[in-house]
Amino acid sequence: MGRDLQSGSAAFKVNSLTNLDQASPDEGEVLWDAGRSIWNTSFLLGAIILGPLYFTWGALTAFLALSAITLCAGHSVGFHRRLIHRSFECPKWLERTLVYFGTLVGMGGPIWTIGLHDSRDWAQREEKCHWFLRHGKPLWTEGFYYLNFKLKLKNPPGFDPGAEIANDPFYRFLQSTWMLHQIPVAIILFAIGGLPWVIWGVVVRVAACTTMHWFISYFAHSRGPQDWHLDDAALQAHNVPALAIPTMGESWHCNHHAFPSSACHGLYPGQIDLGYQFILLLEKMGLAWDIKLPSNLPPRPGISPVSERALSVAAKGQDKLSKPFVSKDNR
Repeated sequence: MGRDLQSGSAAFKVNSLTNLDQASPDEGEVLWDAGRSIWNTSFLLGAIILGPLYFTWGALTAFLALSAITLCAGHSVGFHRRLIHRSFECPKWLERTLVYFGTLVGMGGPIWTIGLHDSRDWAQREEKCHWFLRHGKPLWTEGFYYLNFKLKLKNPPGFDPGAEIANDPFYRFLQSTWMLHQIPVAIILFAIGGLPWVIWGVVVRVAACTTMHWFISYFAHSRGPQDWHLDDAALQAHNVPALAIPTMGESWHCNHHAFPSSACHGLYPGQIDLGYQFILLLEKMGLAWDIKLPSNLPPRPGISPVSERALSVAAKGQDKLSKPFVSKDNR
């Protein structure tokens, strides 16, 4: 139950959701998410209006440095690859540090993030899912809904992230106070570089990170190259090479959908994955181990190769669980 990963095909299940046999991903109502809407809109308007007025090269440097730390160490490695998918092991103090950096991205607390991620993944991989989750709307319409609304399912699954997360006092604290953690960052930045550093290091950074998360979600589920096809899924994932560096490797999304437990998303030559490189650095320092990859995970049922190179990274026996290779041009 909860976050425990199991052997075999269960290693690829959505780990925090329960009662899936009674849940439905295609019936529900779209509601205005007041708190998050006000938060996202305020930062976006603040960035558009104040960013140009307070631009300095030092402020831009602060923006880039903090974005790299919070997106790579925090969101990509801490939230996504460690807390959600357990794709590597590390000391608890390091996990909490990485999760704190992920909270500083400004999208939400750790427990909410797990629930949102897993419920979206589950719905999109079913044969049917609600239009709100299908990424089929025009780009700017999609962004408007993504940043301001939420879906309330008629028959939602249960949510159990596991006692080690749900009962962790630090994670509960971050969940209840996630918005407030921009304040100490702002104080430190003001002491170093004044108001321009606060505007770019907090306002522009949070706006850019939340907006880019919607942007990559849209394109990674609508267009781009593929090596794998999820059988009977309502939504397919794509790789977005142009966004590999700013997303710290998260834009190799087709790879991730095929092997969600893998610590590496950039599976093929030339696919830059800075998040995975950071995990390898932690491994060299003795701070990460048991790193999961497609080659050492059990063969995954329910996926089929759509490129000649697809199976080159998979575990032995994957070809026996997949449909025969069919070129994307002939699908």
